[in-house]
Amino acid sequence: MRPLHPLRDLNEQLLRRRTSIKWREYPSDVLPLWVAEMDVLPPAAVTGALVAAIEAGDTGYPHGNEYAEAFAAFAADRWGWHGLDPGRTAYAADVMTGVSEAVRLVSGPGDPVVVNPPVYPPFFGFTEHAGRVVVAAPLGDDGRLELDGLDRAFGQAGAGGRRVTYLLCNPHNPTAVTHTRDELLAVASLARRHGVRVVVDEIHGPLVPTGFVPYLSLDGTEDAFVVTSASKAFNLAGAKAAVIVAGEAAAADLEQLPEIVSHGPSHLGMIAHTAALREGSAWLDAVHADLADNRRLLADLLAEHLPAVRWGGGSATYLAWLDCRDLGLGDDPAAAFLAGGKVALNSGLPFGIGGAGHVRLNFATSPTILGDAIGRMAEVVRAHRD
Repeated sequence: MRPLHPLRDLNEQLLRRRTSIKWREYPSDVLPLWVAEMDVLPPAAVTGALVAAIEAGDTGYPHGNEYAEAFAAFAADRWGWHGLDPGRTAYAADVMTGVSEAVRLVSGPGDPVVVNPPVYPPFFGFTEHAGRVVVAAPLGDDGRLELDGLDRAFGQAGAGGRRVTYLLCNPHNPTAVTHTRDELLAVASLARRHGVRVVVDEIHGPLVPTGFVPYLSLDGTEDAFVVTSASKAFNLAGAKAAVIVAGEAAAADLEQLPEIVSHGPSHLGMIAHTAALREGSAWLDAVHADLADNRRLLADLLAEHLPAVRWGGGSATYLAWLDCRDLGLGDDPAAAFLAGGKVALNSGLPFGIGGAGHVRLNFATSPTILGDAIGRMAEVVRAHRD
């Protein structure tokens, strides 16, 4: 049997046939290494499950709890988390919708929500759309949680008796940092001391090769919520479905979730995610291996062609948070790389405090495309210096 290499199966010609945003947002001469889509084919189990559903006309509304049950089994097998009760779950269209709804369950209009910039930009937009106020507790210079700053932010946000929610990204996007057990226990301790409710986005968890700690697997997290999905790890963003998981002490809050929220996921999305979690482990292991190869390749390419770029090398996602401040390209180097090199990256500016001078690069693509993109970026820097 041929070894699985999901990130080497597709070339640029094949990828440009796609109609999703990654490959259609920019002109055909641009290499897109921006939005969080992987350049892979789905696991065979997912393809089979979707084809069978289409052929059977099984295209109605979702029913049942198989997705949560599949995720509970996946979590037990991958992370040794045996405490996930499928009975304390609900569904939402996607993770950020689920996060927004969880925040609404534990806070009111105008209440503060603490986030750790630089962080996934929708954390800001969805918080504001929910009528809450963003409070920043920036990461440390090493890209990790700054616990003293988090302590201060909790205290200041809760002044006057306001209800405070903490929106945690575990692992962190964009720095690709995997929070340690001790860090997460410290977060739980701070939350208890300040009376803060914690809502955790764990969508990138399955992409962590080793060492991922689910927040709800820890003591002292019983009143928290986790929102997750198979979409990032199995490249199923177009098949909408997410799971909201309540800690034991948050179960009563989850029961207050409006029933209409569960109307968001698509039936085909639930089928695809369930198949991925149940039967996609070998495929996911192959993705981990290919991403590790690309991570090493990216490090080598940066050292050779862009040595002034600093990168923490985090292994928690397929996203690289690149510090380009020493290149002299200003606060938004992504604009220069797009205009001069025809490489699309995420600008660091929308990620909040600490984002200026940075770009986020998606290396979940073929080694050939990755090499071509870094070569183009290096040409931009050389042209700028000349």
